[in-house]
Amino acid sequence: MGAKQYIAFWMLFSVWQNICICEPLDKQDMQVIDLMALSDLKQTVAAVEKVAGAMKTQSDIYVASTLRIPNKLGGVLLGLYSKQDNKKFIEIAIMGKINKVLVRYVRQDGKLHTVNLQNANLADGRTHSIILRVGGLRRENLHLELYVDCRLADSGQRLPQLVPLPSNPELVDIRNGVKAYARVQGGVDSLKFALGGSVAQAGALTDCPFQGDSGTAYNAVNGEMNSILGDHTKALIGQLIIFNQILGELREDIREQVKEMSLIRNTILECQVCGFHEVPAPVASRSRCSPSPCFKGVPCMEIVEFPGYRCGPCPDGTRGNGTHCQDIDECFLAQPCYSRGGCVNTAKGFACEPCPPGLWGPPLTGVGVEFAKSHKQECMDIDECVEVSNACTPNSFCTNTIGSYLCGGCKVGYMGNQTAGCHPRRTCASLDFNPCDSNAHCIIERNGDVSCACNVGWAGNGNTCGKDTDIDGYPDRSLPCMDNNKHCKQDNCVLTPNSGQEDADNDGIGDQCDDDADGDGIKNVEDNCRLVANKDQQNSDTDSFGDACDNCPNVPNIDQKDTDGNGQGDACDNDIDGDGVPNALDNCPKVPNPMQTDRDRDGVGDACDSCPETSNPMQSDIDNDLVGDVCDTNQDSDGDGHQDSRDNCPDVPNSSQLDSDNDGLGDDCDEDDDNDGIPDNGVWGGRGPDNCRLIPNPNQKDSNANGVGDVCENDFDNDSVMDEADVCPESAEVTLTDFRAFQTVILDPEGDAQIDPNWVVLNQGMEIVQTMNSDPGLAVGYIAFNGVDFEGTFHVNTITDDDYAGFIFGYQDSSSFYVVMWKQTEQTYWQSVPFRATAEPGLQLKAVKSRTGPGEYLRNALWHAGDTEGEVKLLWQDPRNVGWSDKTSYRWHLSHRPQVGYIRVRLYEGTEMVADSGVLVDTTMRGGRLGVFCFSQENIIWSNLRYRCNDTIPDDFNRHREGERTMMHIKV
Repeated sequence: MGAKQYIAFWMLFSVWQNICICEPLDKQDMQVIDLMALSDLKQTVAAVEKVAGAMKTQSDIYVASTLRIPNKLGGVLLGLYSKQDNKKFIEIAIMGKINKVLVRYVRQDGKLHTVNLQNANLADGRTHSIILRVGGLRRENLHLELYVDCRLADSGQRLPQLVPLPSNPELVDIRNGVKAYARVQGGVDSLKFALGGSVAQAGALTDCPFQGDSGTAYNAVNGEMNSILGDHTKALIGQLIIFNQILGELREDIREQVKEMSLIRNTILECQVCGFHEVPAPVASRSRCSPSPCFKGVPCMEIVEFPGYRCGPCPDGTRGNGTHCQDIDECFLAQPCYSRGGCVNTAKGFACEPCPPGLWGPPLTGVGVEFAKSHKQECMDIDECVEVSNACTPNSFCTNTIGSYLCGGCKVGYMGNQTAGCHPRRTCASLDFNPCDSNAHCIIERNGDVSCACNVGWAGNGNTCGKDTDIDGYPDRSLPCMDNNKHCKQDNCVLTPNSGQEDADNDGIGDQCDDDADGDGIKNVEDNCRLVANKDQQNSDTDSFGDACDNCPNVPNIDQKDTDGNGQGDACDNDIDGDGVPNALDNCPKVPNPMQTDRDRDGVGDACDSCPETSNPMQSDIDNDLVGDVCDTNQDSDGDGHQDSRDNCPDVPNSSQLDSDNDGLGDDCDEDDDNDGIPDNGVWGGRGPDNCRLIPNPNQKDSNANGVGDVCENDFDNDSVMDEADVCPESAEVTLTDFRAFQTVILDPEGDAQIDPNWVVLNQGMEIVQTMNSDPGLAVGYIAFNGVDFEGTFHVNTITDDDYAGFIFGYQDSSSFYVVMWKQTEQTYWQSVPFRATAEPGLQLKAVKSRTGPGEYLRNALWHAGDTEGEVKLLWQDPRNVGWSDKTSYRWHLSHRPQVGYIRVRLYEGTEMVADSGVLVDTTMRGGRLGVFCFSQENIIWSNLRYRCNDTIPDDFNRHREGERTMMHIKV
């Protein structure tokens, strides 16, 4: 037996052995990690080491959990993340709104892969069990299986493999059940990793009787058997293919040996006849090249040496010894064509198919590997947007891509879609008649409707406007409006802003300007119940609030705080947050959390825990950013005020953190915000853009062809507030201006020269009053904004002081925010330590980026006009250097677009604009929260407050940039 025959025999024997000997399915033992029991770094590192080892040695790992989730909620159940860059090695999220489990992981090529597992009906408030099987870890492809309540719900097959975990386990963070920006909203009773073993063994962790349930056992165990046997069969088929190739080579060798033996035999016979003498002429004339032993087309030449002939070289495009020639596959060896599938190997060379659609280039054919290596087919992109007439509907956006193009929405000033066409949008200039008052301006709503709004200093319904001296939204005199709009009624305090028109004694004079607001005969300055009549002035607890208006009449409570709004003050309420759990047992006594979830077991519930994954029972937060000190990294790559480990778009500024589909990926970096398969910007497969970006509507129905889908026509974010009244029509989390919930920030907490501010919120959160001559302080709303327009009326309702008041925006922490502040007169601060600070009259805009934080340095830097290194930078100052006037109303308009750094502030006194910062560009803070500011000034009113989400870049920003480029060109 020859060498090749011997090898072939053993390969055949090996194949047979593999067919007959199968590896047992249950040979691997299961190792279980209780993720709920991980309480310190050492245990976490040990768990990561076990998981990393299992991913290399085991075929399957499992995640098993028992949980309960409120209706249509969800969040991240489990994730393994990189501590360096927050990379998702694997993350499992429950999407309760759409009954899915989302598995995201890093593939071996470094890209993020997402798998949607359907039929996960988990968010109904009841207890459910889930098992996620991650199978095929040691095979070419990964597969996932999701079991819900012991039944197979969905699976994903032939998926790309996971990337291995880092060799250093300390670089991996396990976040079990609670993710900083998208924690599971409900309760997780158990959560375990099972390494190795079978589905039946994993089922025992959640009391799933897979071994007894034939249907489920078949799905689980037989599915596993089929998967393993499938991969086993693939390996056997591969060996059989190799074996077949060897048999083919053996056949060729045997044919060659037969030819050679025949020639030798003939030669010997001839030599025996002639006695090894010269061959007689008739015999010598026999040709060794007839018939030719060479490959077809190869010349044959007779020679004296054995075997009596020599073959020439193989033809071009083939290789061999001349006797045997095989075709060269230039497509495989050189890949000369634009795409591998577009190369056709021929008998004597190769030919490239035409360039793919959307590309063009010359044809290419050739022979031989050298030619194929030195000549490559070139295919260049066709710009259909330029070269193809009407590639997209006129007046719409066309985006060229490699090999294709995308048609987008209508251009600015047009409405419609690609099907119905883009038509000129209705504008105020194109109206047949102007329905607005001469002192009003026209507004075109999102749906194309026309509305009117009175100009600054005027009030009414827009169709009719009257003078509004105090700029609180109500006219000085009643107006004859046809729609009974409340803003047409006469102002009950003509000279003092009171946007809520509160009138406790119903005497027609508003509380803000009524000396006896409750009409009990006792002046406000002496009345211990200013808004409730109580002639007896009885006060049982002596806390400055009489019994008639004290929400805790027998317990002193100067702040009268009532968290749950039940009329009973927090100081005497046994259940402050009204969640049904008594204060003594409530781990979040001021935040409703009936489930009492506490993942880090520090005694503080997740709902109010500033570090829900790290024990911090003291809840210290030195920089007032709502992130506890023990988990506050202050690493914020995009500058939007959210540290990278909590940011749902860590590389894209998105201070609002809006995540409409609750998939853990913020809308600003999510290509499909509503997860309906229609991309927001039309990138995937030529579909899109989505005409209802925030509401799933895969059919994209748009009956009136205005470019807005039917399901979001008048309520784009589906929050039940019509867009016309919605302050953030593209965010279901923000609907109305409301500062009733706010954070108090004291900027000089150690100083004792003055008391802290006293904030009073009126008009359902749209008006704030500060009553005390106080240290510098802020009242900051909890809503964070990307682009925003913020306006309000500022009024100092006293003649006894001359200090600072203003408003803030872009608040990220107590060391990082923008402040617009106004001083009435020049004054040197009375404490010269740590440095002498001098205030000047006039409006100022400052960027606060303090390295010291709240304290005497920041206090004096805020008081001081101009820059203070390491603390405050002056961005703009009103050149008039005019201070505010007593008992005078001013209206401010702020526009902030943090994505480009655009800032503009305008100030109105009455109907006239008296200050304008112009276009400023600063990116110190890329978004944040809004609020008001005071420093040593009492009786400040911020009235008729309004904010509105707005990311549209104003036209004057582009003109500003163009002017800058022109100036640079002139200088050059």
